[in-house]
Amino acid sequence: METQSLHRGRLVDHIQLVVRSLPASKRFYTAVLDVLGVPIGGESEGFFWADELVISSVDSEAAAGKLTGRHHLAFQARDKAMVEAFYKVALENGGSDNGPPGYRPYHPDYYGAFVLDPDGNNIEAVFHGPAQRSAPSVEIVF
Repeated sequence: METQSLHRGRLVDHIQLVVRSLPASKRFYTAVLDVLGVPIGGESEGFFWADELVISSVDSEAAAGKLTGRHHLAFQARDKAMVEAFYKVALENGGSDNGPPGYRPYHPDYYGAFVLDPDGNNIEAVFHGPAQRSAPSVEIVF
């Protein structure tokens, strides 16, 4: 995955989570993002990042001394096996169960798993199934 590139037109530019324990969060996010094929982009005093996700300690300058509230982040997975690997690795690296891998009623073929990170954020990996992978082609006639 390419890091440090600008992607205009995205809805979200970046997300910051402010955490109680940066080492615990780094262990958790490094493991789950590795399974999803997303490298840690870098780190500095009080924070680290991966793609557009920034994880900061409460005493970092950007945090202004306040923890973020509970959030739900859903990461895209390539297939069901990746969702299952995400769940397993998350539990082995400080996460706790919030819904094991399985189909959900959100739409046909929605296959996801939910864990709570060390700060209680609801973190999900989801595979939308082969029917959801690409939009149908549209022919425009003038």
